[in-house]
Amino acid sequence: MVAGCFAIGISAGWTYPAKRINNYAYDELSTRVQPDWQTHSVVVAIDERTFREKGGMPNIREIESEALDEIALAKPAAVATDIILADPVNPLQDTRLEAVLRSIPKLVLSCDIAADGFENPLKQFQAFAAAEPGHVELVENRLDGVTRQIPLERIVPGERRWALSLQALAVTRGQPITESPPDGIEVGNETIPAPRSTGRPLYIRYLPQNMIPVIPVPDISKRAAEIRGKTVFLGVTALSAARDRVVTPYNETISGVEGHAQAFETLSHGEFLTDSRDDTLFLVCVGFAVAAGLIFRMLSGWLAYILDALLLAAAVYVPVLFFRHNVVLPAFGPIAVAWLCSAGAATYQHFFVRRQLKRSESERSRYQQAIHWAAHEMRTPLTAIQGSSEIMARYNLPDAKRTQLTEMINSESKRLARIIQTFLDVERLGAGEMELKGERFAAAEIVDACMKRVAPLADRKKISIAVDNEIDGEFVGDRELMEYAFYNLLTNAVKYSPAETHIHVFSRLNEGEFRLAVRDQGIGMDAKELKNIFKKFYRTRRAEASGEAGTGIGLSIVEQIITRHGGRIDVTSQPGKGSCFTIVIKAHHDSPSIRHQVADR
Repeated sequence: MVAGCFAIGISAGWTYPAKRINNYAYDELSTRVQPDWQTHSVVVAIDERTFREKGGMPNIREIESEALDEIALAKPAAVATDIILADPVNPLQDTRLEAVLRSIPKLVLSCDIAADGFENPLKQFQAFAAAEPGHVELVENRLDGVTRQIPLERIVPGERRWALSLQALAVTRGQPITESPPDGIEVGNETIPAPRSTGRPLYIRYLPQNMIPVIPVPDISKRAAEIRGKTVFLGVTALSAARDRVVTPYNETISGVEGHAQAFETLSHGEFLTDSRDDTLFLVCVGFAVAAGLIFRMLSGWLAYILDALLLAAAVYVPVLFFRHNVVLPAFGPIAVAWLCSAGAATYQHFFVRRQLKRSESERSRYQQAIHWAAHEMRTPLTAIQGSSEIMARYNLPDAKRTQLTEMINSESKRLARIIQTFLDVERLGAGEMELKGERFAAAEIVDACMKRVAPLADRKKISIAVDNEIDGEFVGDRELMEYAFYNLLTNAVKYSPAETHIHVFSRLNEGEFRLAVRDQGIGMDAKELKNIFKKFYRTRRAEASGEAGTGIGLSIVEQIITRHGGRIDVTSQPGKGSCFTIVIKAHHDSPSIRHQVADR
């Protein structure tokens, strides 16, 4: 059960809804587990106000020149521009911009990805840059449009570009970018974990928007102190002109240049989030599955459910714990496995406990049945022994009568011993622990023995018992148990038949199937009662109204005995007209027949 739930939980972790849930969990963790950093960057924004004051988009090249000129005067650590300078505009403006770029010692220009390769800056501008252009691609998650990662590397045929934020870090520190086998990138002494096989992704540790200063171009001179010693990202933030917008895990929308500044902060502080390994996720899920199974295997009741609640809480907290150690563990897998395995283990325990309880109740019922049966069966021989012994003690009897009573006591004592042995055998039979004897005996022998034992009971009620045909056939089984079964049918027929009626015993042997029937003229049963007569302790209304003592277990034991011998009992009955009980069992080869007749008494 637990293994199946584990497999379902693990498989569900690869589905589309699970990935969305993992994204939501990541966003929630990002907002709650925020880094405590001092910012190293500033965004200089070409916003709506800048366009209004500077003549709009047609003057973008002039606006950029003025902004860079004032930024240079503020002495930044480095400058990265998120404006693609791929096309010439106005010769005077281009010359002006070229002169400004020459005055900035640590400059990074940007490039974009076009259909035929990279859209690089004009060579006249790139000549003054401190490094190759950085690409400005910001990738949205296709499931929900949120930008959680950026690719640090982009490769087109014959050319590679690092991300703008990574180039800005290298220029700021004056260190080259190198590859660190097998899957890292190095900038000086800092190693950035970024597997090349997946595009060298970097999780952006977003800071709240107000933590990275955003300075409109017209306010640069007023806020020059905020720029000094910082890495400046210059770009368009105006909604009417910006080509890229970024949706953050905070559910905020920022401009692309602000997204690059956020990525730069992550790189400069060196606290990188990495995806957990697949085997780590698998082992975590296995741990929750095993824990759920052990809880409900070793404990039950409220204690099990309290511990399982703690386990489910741990499944929610584990992704948080990993996140605090800069590892992104998918939240859905552990939580789904913990819940499913807990539900599966609890369900299994519930039904297992119920099965155990049912078995216990069955054993208790069987024990009570055995006690009632023993008391019921032992009453007759004990009464005979007690009565005979009292007569012998009270009266001075002739030798012949004393001998008769002595023989009766001896006979009934042996009978009592057989009942006790049969009681033990029936107990083991009901528990399925008894191996039946494999004796071969004639059916006629059982009929003859039982007829002799039941004759005194029939005599008191003047009931005649007749064997209507020769009893043919032999079969293999436990003779004592089979004798008990047939004797019970005979005594029931006598008990529940009116005085001066007739009981008929007859048999038929056909194609290896032996049928031995007892038909009476007793109280009978209706169809509803016939369905229940083999249930333990069941007695019909007519049986209870007859005044005859009974426990309602005799027929249940008879059915057990016949069933264990591979047979069955067929019953036909009509209220007020009597019943016919037929033992149907496999027979062996025929044996000499006998015929018995008990005359009317």
